[in-house]
Amino acid sequence: MKYRSVAVTTAAALAATALLSGCGSSDDGGDEPAASGPASLTYWAWAPGLDKVADIWNKGPGKEAGITVTVKKQASGDDLITKIITAAKAHKAPDLVQAEYQALPTLVSNDVLADISKEAGDAKGAFADGIWQQTTLGSDALYALPQDSGPLMFYYRQDLFKQYGLTVPTTWDEFAETARALKKKAPDKDLTTFSSNDSGLFAGLAQQAGAQWWTTGGDKWKVAIDDPATQKVADFWGGLVKEGAIDNQPMYTPAWNKALNTGKQVAWVSAVWAPGTLTTAAPETKGKWAMAPLPQWTAGESITGSWGGSSTAVTNDSKNKKAAATFAKWLNTDPAALAALVKESGIYPAATAAQTGGALSQAPDYFSNQPDFYTEAAKIAQGTAPAAWGPNVNVAYTAFKDGFAKAAKDKSDFGAALTAMQDATVADLKKQGFGVSE
Repeated sequence: MKYRSVAVTTAAALAATALLSGCGSSDDGGDEPAASGPASLTYWAWAPGLDKVADIWNKGPGKEAGITVTVKKQASGDDLITKIITAAKAHKAPDLVQAEYQALPTLVSNDVLADISKEAGDAKGAFADGIWQQTTLGSDALYALPQDSGPLMFYYRQDLFKQYGLTVPTTWDEFAETARALKKKAPDKDLTTFSSNDSGLFAGLAQQAGAQWWTTGGDKWKVAIDDPATQKVADFWGGLVKEGAIDNQPMYTPAWNKALNTGKQVAWVSAVWAPGTLTTAAPETKGKWAMAPLPQWTAGESITGSWGGSSTAVTNDSKNKKAAATFAKWLNTDPAALAALVKESGIYPAATAAQTGGALSQAPDYFSNQPDFYTEAAKIAQGTAPAAWGPNVNVAYTAFKDGFAKAAKDKSDFGAALTAMQDATVADLKKQGFGVSE
């Protein structure tokens, strides 16, 4: 496999082009004109109901434009990334693909995605800056359009907070004091747990603190997973685990579900999609929870991180890039499309105009006691911090789970696990042939 280095002349081009300094084909098809006449596009995606949303397009604006979209359901996560890269190497990738934000640098470095800034760049105003940045990778290029987002929030049991005289924390210092106060009043309960299974949550918390795990300079990547911002987050959570102020058990287990359902765990740092999880995990506590903004590192700020979210990207193999970009823009900005995405796919749209009203006029049924749920969620989402992803997020996440699982179980220093995560990520980039600045 041949590795190639890319030289650049401007800072804007640098951020985009440096991503391509790993392995991949030099023939990206970027200069190939769109085919004339009717276009038949294929869209690989995993979200439920996207075929129904595509039908709206096919019967309406797509019919008028002569553009038909067929959705082919795929597995999500790393399985889809592997499949799309393999298809692209054989020049058989679909026209469009649903891609998680953290996967975009991997797809760009493998020459899978087309720059659609000329066709859809004017959609920028429809999204929060922090979300838009994840699809541009900090450059002038546009590799996808934001589809859904997962801003982080604080969920808590209103009844138990009242019972134990707890105040909803607005800062992380207050959060720690609340955890300790609960332990004194009810030793058998925990404010929350630190879960070593959830690298995405940890990444979102680091983003809120100002972390930029991957950045580019020259034709090299710089990895800063163990930067001061992330060290602060790791030390904070590690300290609470070590002193026993919070639990150290992973989430999404029968034991965790029981803790939520019985009130052993009285709060949860999660994303906007949490109501769906709570509905299944803690059905007996429906109507007893409330949502508030994520605690802040500095009082008075309103910054949040992200946990999850995906985008719609156009591939370099598409013979109809302009048509594909037109559909991607419609899918993620048109009011009818966004309403259908909420209804059929159950997503929280990235487009700010669709985050309140319409299909999100009413609170989730589980949160019927908080009628302004989505109004408040939209305010929180506006403060989404930018994320900086690299081409080997999967390696970093695996290292997180390995190192932090042991540290959480042993109630030992999280700093060593963070250093191991940094070292593993850097070593893998070098192994793949990427330039890495120290």
